[in-house]
Formats: sequence, C-alpha cells, structure tokens
Amino acid sequence: MFRRREAVPFAFVAESDRFRSNVTPPPRERLRPSEVLGRTLIGLTVVAGLVGSLVLGMPSLQSGDAGGRQQSEASHGR
Repeated sequence: MFRRREAVPFAFVAESDRFRSNVTPPPRERLRPSEVLGRTLIGLTVVAGLVGSLVLGMPSLQSGDAGGRQQSEASHGR
C-alpha cells in the first residue's frame, strides 16, 4: 500500500496526545424561549407517545382466560 516517505519522530506523535490549547472557546449562546418551548413540546410528545403505546398495549399483554375459553368451547361443540 501507500507508505510515507518522511519519517515522523515518535516524540512528536506522543506529544500531540497531551497537547492543551490555551485558547478558551467562546461562551455558549443562551437558548431563546421559543427554542426551549419547542424542545419541551417535542419531549412531551415523545413521552406521551410512549405512555399511549403502553396504555393501548397493556390489554394484549395481560394473560386472560377469555380467549382460551372461547376456543375450548368451540372445540367441544363438534
């Protein structure tokens, strides 16, 4: 494959791992109230969807004998 032609001293590579910059990043911008409200509404929508899916899915997760009784009664009738 492709090989580098110039050698890289190992000390340079090791030094790059612990390099710290003395330049501080700019301060983070504050979110506008409309952005906070939008993110809150999105979060509430996701939570409401999860809760709704649990409420609608719980009857199918319950082990009831109603389905088994109907099937057994139908098989005894023959």
